[in-house]
Amino acid sequence: MATSTKICSASSCSTGGPEIRFPFYLKDRQPHRRGYSGFHLSCNNWSQTIINLPTAGEFAVRRIDYFAHQISIKDPDNCLAKRRSLDMSKLGSTFTAAGILRNYTLFNCSSKPGISPSLSISCLSTDSYIVIAHDDHIHSIPSCHIIGTALVPWEESYAPTFHSDITLNWSVPACGPCESRGAVCEFKSDASMEIGCSDEFQPPSMDPNYGFTTNAKYGIMIGLPIIVSIIGLAYFVCGRVRTYGHHHHPNTEFSISIVPQSAVVITGLDGPIIESYPKTVLGESGRLPKPNDGTCPICLSEYQPKDTLRTIPDCNHYFHADCIDEWLKMNATCPLCRNSPDRCSVITPCSSSSSSLSSSSSSP
Repeated sequence: MATSTKICSASSCSTGGPEIRFPFYLKDRQPHRRGYSGFHLSCNNWSQTIINLPTAGEFAVRRIDYFAHQISIKDPDNCLAKRRSLDMSKLGSTFTAAGILRNYTLFNCSSKPGISPSLSISCLSTDSYIVIAHDDHIHSIPSCHIIGTALVPWEESYAPTFHSDITLNWSVPACGPCESRGAVCEFKSDASMEIGCSDEFQPPSMDPNYGFTTNAKYGIMIGLPIIVSIIGLAYFVCGRVRTYGHHHHPNTEFSISIVPQSAVVITGLDGPIIESYPKTVLGESGRLPKPNDGTCPICLSEYQPKDTLRTIPDCNHYFHADCIDEWLKMNATCPLCRNSPDRCSVITPCSSSSSSLSSSSSSP
């Protein structure tokens, strides 16, 4: 079901280009309702996938990581420095630039100054002058004049990032849990802005497990093959016994050996270990431990006052307590970062303390 949904909803501007699907949508190629607000893309005349950032302009999309919520972009003409007043800290509420941002001043120099050539901007330089970028708040360089400024990500391995990709992050919608199990995010209906996973929308008439709880579905998946094997083995043994009775004397000894079936083990966390992870009760104001994370990544519902949240200590990711408890019973990894929490023994559980924000969160 999830695979066919991906194939039907995905598109691209060129062969080998990034796959475009929810929360993104491709203008003029996909319906607007197939994407989330602020995630529209387009194709240019060179079959590049283009995103238009309101305060920074158009960029070519190089890669989209739907699980990690990251998009890599680059100037379509490979000359980021031509944007003379670029500020990557003002991208609105949809995306944020990853990494450390640094201010650079762009200088046009009539002769090569005595600074590192790694700061030269080749796409703006000519045989008669050179353009350089400097981040030391220098306002004047001999034989140079200022032509612009830029606040861009700085990478230790390649500074500044005028010649490399820029990575942007998004937090909403949180599609990582859907991606982790091979599904994709979608709107639950044409009239709703609520998000769900594509594998949750299978019609009841086509879903053989419709009406069963999650635990019941797992029990059927694990137990049914074993039951079928035992029934088949029983029929085989009965047939052999009947054949033996027809062709041999009644006093002849007959032994039957049945090989036990191997049990299927689900590797999750024990109840005492899960209960040792900290709980937090939201107060009336709904103030969150991390203000930007207002949605449970598992059920994709917004947190409400008096909701009980549980935190995984190793990575400090938090979820509705009921949601993460069910997850950890079946999976020993965090559904967001996929790290395995430290397994503490049941006899000596991890130290944790349940806290309530009911009183502290009630204040504005």
